[in-house]
Amino acid sequence: MLPHYKFDPPWGQPEPPLKTLCYNWRSNVASLTNTPLLFRGVSRDWLDLLCFRSELDAFALLSAYPPTFNPLDLEVAARIGRLCRGSIGRWIIHIEHLSLTNFRNYERLELDLPKSLMVLRGDNAQGKTNLLEAIYLLSTAKSHRAATERELINWSPPREGIPVARLLAQVKRGRGRVQVEIAIRGISEEAEHVQKRIRINGIPRRAIDLVGQVNVVIFSSQDIELIGGSPSLRRRYLDLTHCQLAPRYLRSLQRYNKVLLQRNHLLRLIQERRAEANQLDFWDRELVENGCYLVVQRQLMVAELNDLVQPIHHQLTAGGEQLKISYIPSVGKGDFMDRLIEVRKREIAQGMTLVGPHRDDLGFFVHGIDMNVFGSRGQQRTIALSLKLAEARFLHSKIGEHPILLLDDVLSELDSTRRHQLLESISSYEQVVITATDLDRFAPGFLAQAALFQVSEGRIEPL
Repeated sequence: MLPHYKFDPPWGQPEPPLKTLCYNWRSNVASLTNTPLLFRGVSRDWLDLLCFRSELDAFALLSAYPPTFNPLDLEVAARIGRLCRGSIGRWIIHIEHLSLTNFRNYERLELDLPKSLMVLRGDNAQGKTNLLEAIYLLSTAKSHRAATERELINWSPPREGIPVARLLAQVKRGRGRVQVEIAIRGISEEAEHVQKRIRINGIPRRAIDLVGQVNVVIFSSQDIELIGGSPSLRRRYLDLTHCQLAPRYLRSLQRYNKVLLQRNHLLRLIQERRAEANQLDFWDRELVENGCYLVVQRQLMVAELNDLVQPIHHQLTAGGEQLKISYIPSVGKGDFMDRLIEVRKREIAQGMTLVGPHRDDLGFFVHGIDMNVFGSRGQQRTIALSLKLAEARFLHSKIGEHPILLLDDVLSELDSTRRHQLLESISSYEQVVITATDLDRFAPGFLAQAALFQVSEGRIEPL
């Protein structure tokens, strides 16, 4: 029987009972589910995080507890996380097989992926990026580059009926195998909207249920805009990264966006004298409740990313640059409601919400200089790459397994020193898929370790 352990900060109990608890998770599922007081004070999200990479039935465990636990103290949570990751060891995740039908320029593809480095060589517009996009889509249910999901469907050659794009991945990970499938059906050749269906192990699921099934990090040529582009791109990056880890974050983000839409509509009605200003009070409380959670989670993530990105960027620049990243909120956590009241007249005049996490930004500084504004293209590209590698380490620190790394034409604008540092840093990952138009930019030793494939007109064959 597991020890009765109550998590009440400050930390007042010796560590051995906690270690015993962590080490015995797998063999004591029944004891856990039958001891409600064991996790008194632990939030459902922390239980989900701690159990997610073990072999116990997390859903059965969580169902034994009410959804109103108070969150753990951050210091306690961090210590538990370290202990649990140490106890379960190093998990492995890789895609074993990928199946694509009517996706982009792939009419039909059945591909076994090696559990190693994988290099896709091909000319432009042959399907290299499309393959990476398919893997990313199976991880997040969203494309990282398509303006509309209709673009994902292969509409040619003409055929009877409306085509359906199908993507399927068979994934092996430490807690067992999982099959993820997405079907995207166009309503008509003219309509922009599509119908999207998601299945996990053959069972229909929602997009939120896909979170955490296949963790990936993707770097593409568009990611340079994370540094020099608009703040909305950087906010989207933070949200997509966090959504891979926490279903609660995704739910809060969805709720915040709905509240924001309703509040902006009400502001315009008040502007037109078709509603009263006091009707904002309800929406203000909803905005603050969900917005504060998003801001706090983003700040915590950026603080960890900052610690991880500094040595990576230092290595990629051969010690020439010191990078610092900072979260730039439009309002402090405790000041959110006060600021909403303060700017209410301006918001009514403009018909939109002017403060909140939808107005926050992410800053990148090298030796104190703002790289968002003053960074060269080469600097911004290296910073974006450093950020993505830090993201991979961040995910690994949270989930106990390396994410799948997708690198799209990453070597094309790097000098030889930075190419060497990059290839050396990614060689330790379980599965890396990297695209290139030529192989001469790779070191011979790297190519000797990699599985090489040729991509041509939607077909992939070993080299």
